[in-house]
Amino acid sequence: MLTAYTTILAPNASMMTGAGTNTIIVGGGIEGATVIDPGCDDPEHLEAIIRAGESRGGIRRILITHGHPDHVGGAEALRKRLGMHIYAFSRQGVLCADEELPDGTQIPAGEDCLRAIHTPGHRFDHLCFLLEKQRILFAGDLVAGSGTVVIIPPEGDMQAYLNSLQSLQSMDLKEIVPAHGPSITDPQPLLANYIAHRLQREEQIMSVLGQHPEGVEMMVIVKQIYQDVDERLHNMAMQSVKAHLIKLEREHKASIIDDAICYPVR
Repeated sequence: MLTAYTTILAPNASMMTGAGTNTIIVGGGIEGATVIDPGCDDPEHLEAIIRAGESRGGIRRILITHGHPDHVGGAEALRKRLGMHIYAFSRQGVLCADEELPDGTQIPAGEDCLRAIHTPGHRFDHLCFLLEKQRILFAGDLVAGSGTVVIIPPEGDMQAYLNSLQSLQSMDLKEIVPAHGPSITDPQPLLANYIAHRLQREEQIMSVLGQHPEGVEMMVIVKQIYQDVDERLHNMAMQSVKAHLIKLEREHKASIIDDAICYPVR
């Protein structure tokens, strides 16, 4: 008997992707199988995807959670090999997409059904896919199996990200399968921890701003609140700090000057 889904790790490991991107193959039967996030166009990786799809009746469609290269990298090569369509929330976000998937779109998955859920924040075009009967969420980069998710403006938006996390708290999820790292079998505590972590970072940023009423550079904030993070990741951490500051600026709690100097608003 087939498992609910098959995971194949793409060989695209890096400091940002960890061990690599989880490519998912799900569904089967007369409607065929679905691939989520082909990852990269490595020939051996594509062959592994095709073999897993054949065991489920053959691949009929490719779904993309969002347009970052480590998720969409193998899509065009797989389409060329098998001749099926690529689906994504936005052609603006995924240039190779053949069709767009609006929020709520249902996709056949054997005896179950995948539902597309628009979850912007990490990126404007981000989708999760819920295997409805089995309550399994294929979460892309909304969460990770270990660590946290980077929000990079302008495509990423911190308030939208928090809203997306909070929207999942009302769902009865059995499992979350992220694009990076192991699956999460206790989803709600993880979602609560993600939200609490972001709000804690916001408090830390406000604390640093309060210490520098004359203004402070973003990297100074990063070095103060990310002391436990490898310095090689500080430039990336600065993107999340910037995303927080943009949110705070909208709330009239902070001000950003020349995309570098930040002030508290009193």
